[in-house]
Amino acid sequence: MSAVVAHLERQVASSRRLLGIVLAQGEAIRAQDVEGVLARLSDVQIEMAVRNRLELERDDILRDTSIRLGVSPEQVDLEGVLLDAPARDAERARELSAELRGLLLETQRTHEQNRVLIRQELSFLSHLMSVMSGAPRAGYSADGWAAAPQPARAVDARA
Repeated sequence: MSAVVAHLERQVASSRRLLGIVLAQGEAIRAQDVEGVLARLSDVQIEMAVRNRLELERDDILRDTSIRLGVSPEQVDLEGVLLDAPARDAERARELSAELRGLLLETQRTHEQNRVLIRQELSFLSHLMSVMSGAPRAGYSADGWAAAPQPARAVDARA
């Protein structure tokens, strides 16, 4: 097995772990499990340290390939890295690369959903705190000129 395939396998394994973490974080957010959310955040930070090391490995592979091909590292793509690789390793690297792209897209999508859920939870908490504190809320009287009094009611039993 080539160094490129081994590296891509480590990248895929890390991406699978990261996706699992953000999925678990979403479940914790939905369950309003603050400790679970914080624990998953810690897991994300640990996995991101692993991913940083993997990116350094990737940079080394790209640099070595760029020297071999006589181009800048920015011009090297997977096909350039695989130019002299055995056919079996090249095919496996392409499969892993496609899987990695899919995992990263799914992780990004899930992370964005988690961000939306957290914003919704924080907005709801802000609303509850405002109601409980009795702080005046914006509003206008029927004629539209003066601020209308806003009673601190979470539920209007008359409705």
